[in-house]
Amino acid sequence: MTSLLENKVAFVSGAGRGIGAAAARLFAREGASVLLAARTEDQLKNVVDEIRVAGGTADHVVCDLADPDSVRAAVDRAVTLFGRLDVAFNNGATNAAPGPLDAVSQHDFDRLYEVNLRGVWLAMVAQVAAIRATSGRGAIVNNSSVGSLMGNPALPAYGAMKRAVNSLTESAAITYGPEGIRVNAIAPGNTRTEMIEAWEAESPGLVDRLVAATPLARQADPAEIAEAAAWLLSDRASYVTGTVLRVDGGARA
Repeated sequence: MTSLLENKVAFVSGAGRGIGAAAARLFAREGASVLLAARTEDQLKNVVDEIRVAGGTADHVVCDLADPDSVRAAVDRAVTLFGRLDVAFNNGATNAAPGPLDAVSQHDFDRLYEVNLRGVWLAMVAQVAAIRATSGRGAIVNNSSVGSLMGNPALPAYGAMKRAVNSLTESAAITYGPEGIRVNAIAPGNTRTEMIEAWEAESPGLVDRLVAATPLARQADPAEIAEAAAWLLSDRASYVTGTVLRVDGGARA
């Protein structure tokens, strides 16, 4: 059996750390040439070096998801470097301090919108154009959250933007399915990332509470979330589109 992403060109945002870095490493191991995008160049270079040492093909581009020109340029860079675009994982995101709706500042709300929703929309538009112009067929996966699947009083703005990402995903799947472009999302649960660690610092005991509410009784490793994204992007998921796949250890079962 061939590797999941054999001979694919992949774009990964938020690829300097956490789930995005794990995805970039996995996609390369599974045969893809990977363009990593994020704001912090040192982190990107470290991950690219790891991939190359392991025998994979990767490069990086600095990208700020809040900057429309930066997003479009990053996607175009994949085509410039590797000649085409086949698949994309829109993973990059930001967060705000937990708290009720009336405690969310306008600054934080706007930033969450610019990065977590508008940035994903801009990336999808650019990715569809690149896939159309080069490979003709392909797949996109957006990283959502189980916090988007129900009311989210602790992170109301974050949850709202991720729920909107789910809607964009479903709409795009309907629009581009006839062209052979599949669009799905994953909804990770409690995962060992810097974002969860920051939330734990604001709400001590959070991770233990989340683990207690998870049937698998542990946090996910970022690599486990990346596996779900890789499968959805691969041809082995060829009849899957328009889905928001929970990867949460059963927490929302």
